[in-house]
Amino acid sequence: MTRITLNGSSVLHNGGFPYSATVSAGPLLFTAGISPLDEEGVVVAANDVVGQTRRCLENLSALLAERGATPADLAKLTIYVAEHLQADLAVAWDAVVAELGESVPPAMMVGVTVLPYDEQVVEIDAVAALPA
Repeated sequence: MTRITLNGSSVLHNGGFPYSATVSAGPLLFTAGISPLDEEGVVVAANDVVGQTRRCLENLSALLAERGATPADLAKLTIYVAEHLQADLAVAWDAVVAELGESVPPAMMVGVTVLPYDEQVVEIDAVAALPA
């Protein structure tokens, strides 16, 4: 059972997403940036916001599974998108919602200039509540 409770707000605009998450006592996992790399360290879906968002989430899910957690245990996401159009942030967000569904935690979308790997346009970091 997850230790996460996703919270809306009675005073903020209802944007269809949680504004906060409450985490019951127990261990937390803080990730480094999760990149859209395959097992060989090659960027997947070069310059493709949707493909890279999906791959980052797949890699994040694999990391969570190693620790006995699932995407339902996510308390916070930050999604970095290195594109020049605001619409690319929306495209990345739509991919997050499509992959995580009702498990989308509070999240921040950030447009950045550059990411570590050539042809990389998405990176995700997360906080998760590990099962107690």
